[in-house]
Amino acid sequence: MRLDVVTIFPEYLEPLNVSLVGKARARGQLDVHLHDLREWTYDRHNTVDDTPYGGGPGMVMKTDPWGAALDDVLADGYENGARGPVLVVPTPSGRPFTQELAVELSERPWLVFTPARYEGIDRRVIDEYATRMPVYEVSIGDYVLAGGEAAVLVITEAVARLLPGVLGNAASHQDDSFAPGAMANLLEGPVYTKPPEWRGRDIPDVLLSGHHGKIARWRRDEALRRTVRNRPDLVRRTDPKAFDKRDREMLSILGWRPGPDGRFGPTPEAVEE
Repeated sequence: MRLDVVTIFPEYLEPLNVSLVGKARARGQLDVHLHDLREWTYDRHNTVDDTPYGGGPGMVMKTDPWGAALDDVLADGYENGARGPVLVVPTPSGRPFTQELAVELSERPWLVFTPARYEGIDRRVIDEYATRMPVYEVSIGDYVLAGGEAAVLVITEAVARLLPGVLGNAASHQDDSFAPGAMANLLEGPVYTKPPEWRGRDIPDVLLSGHHGKIARWRRDEALRRTVRNRPDLVRRTDPKAFDKRDREMLSILGWRPGPDGRFGPTPEAVEE
């Protein structure tokens, strides 16, 4: 995968040199290019922003530097054999970033990020490049940051770990929270390692049993328990067909029952508790 980031703060992306992402870069699995937007400005102040049309507070990032930068980045990528670019625009007004979207992006060969500052990028830039490639406007949460670089780090970390060969165990992400399949709308349950006793706290007996079926069931039950507690909205929107007989029994124990539409919700007693 090739990854380009155009930003006025390339130094903000230094974490891309460490941990799994850094190792993926070192092995050539992830080809990262950082670009300083100010290199495409032509005044002595390297201006990248101006006041918004229509008035109001804040500044808006200008069209010309972004257009020149993206044209050159795309030309370089194509010249070096990259194909199938998509533009990833971190913005609070974008679609929520989910594990499902991370999987989708991990299947793309070339991601071009445009982390903005101030009030964002002049909309015409996004509309222009949407005629040339797919555009993903992505939000990492319902809050506003000073700039999009932190979102680039979040998205890159989530995507890069899904690339073949990046994780030591290729199956590691299959049981993650939100992983497509059985865990699509569930949070992963608690995990444990050695020693078996710590400060008077023991490992659950089932994890020491060696019975893989019982262990898998315990983990599923704990995932349901944690999801009901921390993210009940995920259970509510899950297709009831995704729950097997034991799931339904566990949800019943937790005070959840199917409603008129078949989807599970808390009983009045569970809500009160």
